[in-house]
Amino acid sequence: MSSSRLALLGGSPTVTERHEAMFHWPIVTAEDEAAVLDVLRRGAMSGTDVTRRFEEEFAAWQGTTYALGHNTGTAALHGAMFGCGIGVGDEIICPSITYWASALQVFSLGATVVFAEVDPHTMCLAPNDIEHRITPRTKAIMVVHYMGHPADMDPIMAIARRHNLKVIEDVSHAQGGYYRGRMLGTFGDVAAMSLMSGKSFAIGEAGILVTNNRTIYERAIAFGHYERYNETIQDPELIPYRGLPLGGYKYRMHQMSAAVGRVQLKYYDERIAEIRRAMNYFWDLLADVPGLQPHRVPPASDSNMAGWYAPHGLYKREELGGLSVTRFAQAVSAEGVPCTPGVNKPLHTHPLLNSADVYGHDRPTRIAFSDRDLRQPPGSLPISEQLGHRTYSIPWFKHYDPAIIEQYAAAYRKVAEHAEELLQDDPGDPPELGGWHFYQPH
Repeated sequence: MSSSRLALLGGSPTVTERHEAMFHWPIVTAEDEAAVLDVLRRGAMSGTDVTRRFEEEFAAWQGTTYALGHNTGTAALHGAMFGCGIGVGDEIICPSITYWASALQVFSLGATVVFAEVDPHTMCLAPNDIEHRITPRTKAIMVVHYMGHPADMDPIMAIARRHNLKVIEDVSHAQGGYYRGRMLGTFGDVAAMSLMSGKSFAIGEAGILVTNNRTIYERAIAFGHYERYNETIQDPELIPYRGLPLGGYKYRMHQMSAAVGRVQLKYYDERIAEIRRAMNYFWDLLADVPGLQPHRVPPASDSNMAGWYAPHGLYKREELGGLSVTRFAQAVSAEGVPCTPGVNKPLHTHPLLNSADVYGHDRPTRIAFSDRDLRQPPGSLPISEQLGHRTYSIPWFKHYDPAIIEQYAAAYRKVAEHAEELLQDDPGDPPELGGWHFYQPH
């Protein structure tokens, strides 16, 4: 039993064991191993037979007509952009708080990105910050279901339809999640997602695109799947160029990943349901703790947090005497629970989006094909720029074990209830928190 004195100030830590089994992911069994060995022993690593079966099963599970496997989520999103016809001079609207692969591929298409604010509670694209950013050059809206939280799709889709814009869903954090009773990835014109080993749907270094639109599907094939860009293509604009990839890319999924994907898909819904049970129990234990606001949808609603990828909490320092989130995270870590402040840094502030001339246009690539300077300086997206100061990581439990979860929740409660003791030596927060690459302690 830990002492009531904070570990950072000389007390005993709340959590003294690592509980590695609670955080190990993905769950790999003999069935996964046998599927991979079959591909390996047949020498079929670069084929498409297993991948095509995975695509069929994934599309059926997702509830879409088509699925197209890719070697990474970045490639799948790139294919989705090209599938939507994004090209030279076009703009997409994207939240600034996201991993870079939600947006940066547009540069290679001769297009650019305009960033929008996120909702401070969902951390997803704010519907009320989209419409005023639309111009005649806007081609698509990129929606990111950030950290598993569903974006507010109804108003976003209404805006897109009103302006005849394509909607791309980045479901890399939320595979299998629901918004108002409908699976994420089925709202927009196309969805794409990472399936790399750190995600909740983890099959290796892989990604997948899903859509009901055959033109988008065929354009994505034509862009980076040369061996499938053949006589099956029906689009008359694509037929003359069959045989060579239009983008000059090679994006097919490695079949050992596809083999793992087929097995993981069988058990995925059951496994993430247990994750949700565990994560919701964690937050239920902290419901009355000041300063700690859950980043989640109501557990009893018809929306959910999928597999709770990279879970975080929202920090309300004003309820804890102004204690910085940096000091708070230090104290939680001392209690035996690795905790880091911040989320992804806002993309619009990175030099790549402001001064880098990537392709030799003699001007920043962000505005190379634009007729205006659409760069967004510091201060232009204040919610996004301050989000790192009001977020912190929490454990990503993969199993429901109440006794262990209660220990971890007790660490957060202990620090919050002793926040006043931390104020005297609080160094405050640095100007920026978070990172360009996402770090998850568990």
